[in-house]
Amino acid sequence: MSPTELRPGAVAAWNAIQADHPEYANPFLGPDFARAVAAVRPTVRVAVAVADREPVAFFPFERGPLGIGRAVGMGISDCQAIVQRPGVVTEAEPLLRACGLSVWEFDNLMGDTQPFSPYARTLHASPVMDVGDGYANYENRVSEHSPRFVRTMAKNTRRLQRDFGEVRFVFDEKDPDQLRTLMRWKSAQYRRTGRMDRFAQPWITELLKQLHATRTDTLAGLLSVLYAGDEPVAAHFGLRSGRVMACWFPVYDTRFNYYSPGLLLHLRMAEEAARAGLDYLDLGRGASEHKERLKTRELTVAEGWAALPSAAAVVHWLSRAPLQRARDTVSERPHLRQAARRTLNALGAMRTRWAMDSK
Repeated sequence: MSPTELRPGAVAAWNAIQADHPEYANPFLGPDFARAVAAVRPTVRVAVAVADREPVAFFPFERGPLGIGRAVGMGISDCQAIVQRPGVVTEAEPLLRACGLSVWEFDNLMGDTQPFSPYARTLHASPVMDVGDGYANYENRVSEHSPRFVRTMAKNTRRLQRDFGEVRFVFDEKDPDQLRTLMRWKSAQYRRTGRMDRFAQPWITELLKQLHATRTDTLAGLLSVLYAGDEPVAAHFGLRSGRVMACWFPVYDTRFNYYSPGLLLHLRMAEEAARAGLDYLDLGRGASEHKERLKTRELTVAEGWAALPSAAAVVHWLSRAPLQRARDTVSERPHLRQAARRTLNALGAMRTRWAMDSK
């Protein structure tokens, strides 16, 4: 069935499993996110396991041709799992058969998630910012491995205020114009760095608009904006559950590069998240300088696929395995990773010039 067809009792059972098991607290794992994606992606389904007439496991997925399935919102979803009571689903193959899938592919599988952990091809670090015991304690932990960082950010705030006016932060900005600004900045960043522009896909744009208007006890789409005077200088759109804030789309106006606006924004977000009683901010997988400075520890997510013996699985493997090996080779060798980044940046610069010349 589609997640939009779940009855209130099933939704409550899903939320209860998340509440009882903190490892499932990420907002990408909840019913509200699955239903939001289903509203813009009709291929989304959810399998529900029942014991003693009670729902005890939920497996959301997207089903494509030939029974090839993917994680819900794969490509933009930063956390994936089957949300279940302990020990309910222990084998992947019977689950795939029950769902009519020959393959299920994932790219951010929550660490050691049964029954799919044996199918992980690559593991990735996903840095987090722990704020559950207060923002002051978070600052102290960050200062242990980067003693000057917090002081430098305070200095940058004063400089920004001196040069452009009062610095203020809105944790939950409801103005849709600011969401459009974020998407415009992010599209420019994707082009500039040679990445695929996610906001060129209408379903992603519509999803963010829907999530921005979502306010439930278990999910809220939060747009956070850092202003200097009347100008927005940095923005972030992410998801918040009762315990976790998933950092999703951060971006800043490049005119303010000198002031490290992205880092200033994340520190303000962490402060407000601590005040709101959240446990941590999940920065998402991938290495970057700003994540290294902000993190207090790392989670692990996995990339790979589970498959049944079938012609469709062979076709999928032939299409994925060479690319996976190439990516592994690049990621394991810093000099290749740096060369790839330079190439992407160069392609992005060329793409930006072509776009300007065609106007």
